[in-house]
Amino acid sequence: MTGRNGRTVRDLRRANRTAVLQRLYFDGPLSRFELGPATGLSSGSISNVVADLVGDGLVEEAGSVDSDGGRPRTLLRVAPGSGHLIGVDVGETRVRIELFDLTLTELARAERPLEQRRYEVEGIVGHIRGGIAEVLAVAGVAPERLLGVGIGVPGIVERTAERGAVVHGQTIGWDAVPLEALLREGSELPGTVPYFIDNGAKTLGQAEMWFGGGRGARNAVVVLFGSGVGACLVTPEVEHGRAVEWGHLTVRVRGRRCRCGALGCLEAYAGAEALLDRWREEGGRPPRDTDEETALTAMLAAAYPADGGAPDPVALAVLEETAEYLGAGLSDLINLFQPERILIGGWAGLQLGTRFLPAVRRHARSYALRHPAEKVTVDLGRLGPDAVTVGAAILPLADFFARGGRRPDPVPTGPTPVWRTVLEERATH
Repeated sequence: MTGRNGRTVRDLRRANRTAVLQRLYFDGPLSRFELGPATGLSSGSISNVVADLVGDGLVEEAGSVDSDGGRPRTLLRVAPGSGHLIGVDVGETRVRIELFDLTLTELARAERPLEQRRYEVEGIVGHIRGGIAEVLAVAGVAPERLLGVGIGVPGIVERTAERGAVVHGQTIGWDAVPLEALLREGSELPGTVPYFIDNGAKTLGQAEMWFGGGRGARNAVVVLFGSGVGACLVTPEVEHGRAVEWGHLTVRVRGRRCRCGALGCLEAYAGAEALLDRWREEGGRPPRDTDEETALTAMLAAAYPADGGAPDPVALAVLEETAEYLGAGLSDLINLFQPERILIGGWAGLQLGTRFLPAVRRHARSYALRHPAEKVTVDLGRLGPDAVTVGAAILPLADFFARGGRRPDPVPTGPTPVWRTVLEERATH
């Protein structure tokens, strides 16, 4: 049955289940009495939805609290073991795979290093498959228990009807890589387990907006600062975030060559890889045969000696110039999107940390228009180096909530029946 607004009874039930699940997830444990005002549902609807969710094993009792003169009220919470999620971060030095329960408590993790920043497609696919199998085995979780696999990748992700998610990763040499289709080929996961593939900056943004420094903000930009730089824009119109290729804004005409091939990109000056290259070019001595994180630690130690000795003037000058480039880049985001908050995450952003932040703030405000600059705060992300992986796991979790806690339908293996196509076409009109 369809109402005047086009919503069916099934749609209404799904929306009610979603509302209750989300309130319990973010604000629980809560009693049935508290769920009414929190969701806007009637007491009868709350009773029906809770009974439904308890019957599905998604909600469980979590103790009780005294009421005003009446009998104690039972508290409810989302059952942690009622589903499992996997988050994958295809990073710059390694692929990290983590298994979570429904409340995003980590159960197991696996890491696969990338030797010499090698992004061969077959190798990445193998790392992801092998890591998924490893974390499931370590935690003793059956593949059928998975609600989905979320994957954060460098580059632009396009969704196609024929091949699923396709990755255009120019900086890593990926040209229209059908990553989802490649992962499904020969996969040991059931066809009911969906893949959610998106830009790594967006998954970082998801994590910070749900659980970190972005909570409560309507407009925010979350910056991923690692070997390269990227950003995720969150607004009321794009509430789940949209990745923007911020690192490839031109900051100097005919400037340094970026790893994307263009000249003068922000990433060619502000990414950790470029930062270390500039230190070397100016006569600095980064440690040899080490990864970027170790080299950046050495650069910071040279510029800001812990023993109070004389700083390395070259390292200090390059870091100060990088802070100005980052600040100028943030001013573009401030002028374009006028966010309430800007959060800086990623391993390099967190490593530079508070040492770097005051200068970045100062430059951002000096380059931005005064009115939006006075309204924005610029801070570090709060979730640490695992934020991209957590954000990747949020992708299937958000889909699960949107379905009202229903598991996705099996992926069809044959042509869609004509009767189903007709019904779907009618539903869109």
